Amino acid sequence: MRRRLLVVLVPLAVLLVAALGMPHSVTLAEREMQETYVDRLGDVGRFASLAETALSTGRTEALQRELERYHELYGIPAAVIDTSGTVLLGPARAYREAAGAEPALPRIVTAALAGTRSEPSGEWAPWDGSALVVAEPVGRDSEVVGAVVTISDLSRTRSRVLLQWARLAGLGLLPLIALVAVAWPVSAWVLRPVRELDAASSRISQGDLTIRADAEAGPVELRRLAGSFNTMMDAVENAVQRQRAFVSDASHQLRNPLTSLRLAVESLEPHLAGGGRPVYEVAVDEVKAMQRLLNSLQASARMESIRTASPVELDAVLATRVDRWRALTGTAGQTLTVNVPGGLRLLEPTGGLGSILDELVSNALRLSEARVVEVSARTGPGGVASGARTGSGGVESGARTGSGDVVIISVRDDGQGIDVAERAQALRRFWRSPRHQNVPGTGLGLAICADLVGAAGGELRLEDGLPRPDGSGHGFAAVVTLPVAPPD
Repeated sequence: MRRRLLVVLVPLAVLLVAALGMPHSVTLAEREMQETYVDRLGDVGRFASLAETALSTGRTEALQRELERYHELYGIPAAVIDTSGTVLLGPARAYREAAGAEPALPRIVTAALAGTRSEPSGEWAPWDGSALVVAEPVGRDSEVVGAVVTISDLSRTRSRVLLQWARLAGLGLLPLIALVAVAWPVSAWVLRPVRELDAASSRISQGDLTIRADAEAGPVELRRLAGSFNTMMDAVENAVQRQRAFVSDASHQLRNPLTSLRLAVESLEPHLAGGGRPVYEVAVDEVKAMQRLLNSLQASARMESIRTASPVELDAVLATRVDRWRALTGTAGQTLTVNVPGGLRLLEPTGGLGSILDELVSNALRLSEARVVEVSARTGPGGVASGARTGSGGVESGARTGSGDVVIISVRDDGQGIDVAERAQALRRFWRSPRHQNVPGTGLGLAICADLVGAAGGELRLEDGLPRPDGSGHGFAAVVTLPVAPPD
């Protein structure tokens, strides 16, 4: 942002300096040209006066020597010509060589022979290579008998003009350097609170509600903004803490009454008679479901209170889980396949990646009636947005994984699956498919997993699973995407 600010300010300053400096540069060039012209005009005026006397008396030797001396001293060919353009006095050879390179000379000489004094050209510039031609008539009015012409090389004048322009450009750079020298620290002072607010917002979006902006640095307006931001975050953090505390306290306080209720209900078993046992079993199942719900709520409140991600080796996580998963699938007559390359290192969510995979594998075993459950992993590019729909009808939940590499872990089965229309609801808390109402569960597992994965900068996506053995469609797949852990 600081560079963008300077990109705006510096061109404006350059335009301002150019707007002030260019007229001054033109004035300097015109002044040098005018001084040179006036000097040459004085010379030709003097020579014209001497030539008129010399030509009228016939004594031209002194003037010839003076014209040659003038050429030797200044390198400027000066000649007296008659009305036909023939050189009468002066260095004739040098004059002719210089005259041949000046296309404007005939016009200026013609004007001088007509009795008109030449004027300086207003189109001259330092990069123009033409010489300065000045002509003065010898005689007055109808008695003009010739003209004195000088052809001056302007290389020295050009050098002086360019030197003055270089000095002017150097002076023009001083305010630009001063602007950058002042704007750089000032912009840093102004934008520092903005960068800190941006960093704080980024940390908060990752779940860290304890971050606050510095309300003591920067301009008054930004300090006031930072103070309002901190006040807002205090209110948000307090509200979230109260919500989590309520869920935790409520589930904890209800645990003892539910335990007492379960003991009371189970104590009725010896006294059952006739058709009372079905009602008794329903009551015990409901109490157990309530206890599972309270346990899930308490676990959710405990895990959501810590919103950080830590690096972990996927091989180490699977090493503690795969044997247990194989035992469960073997007991249920199912097959588990694991296809995970070694060396994958990623950021695991709060509560551990293992608990999330346990939940996903448990859902595949309990709810899908699958024969095969497959756990696989691979790396891929990040950048999938939260809440977007996949091409296969999948639904995502979580944060944008960013532009870096990610690890994609898939738990697929060839069981019943769920309809595309139900996948968006499956990530909501307490939602359960109508087909699973009689299967033990709370409807919180996938929702909590999605929240934890999202807090770690990843996403949980629901897709089609493995093809069913009878070819009637696909099973269910839960795909977890987590950022690759940075190197140590």
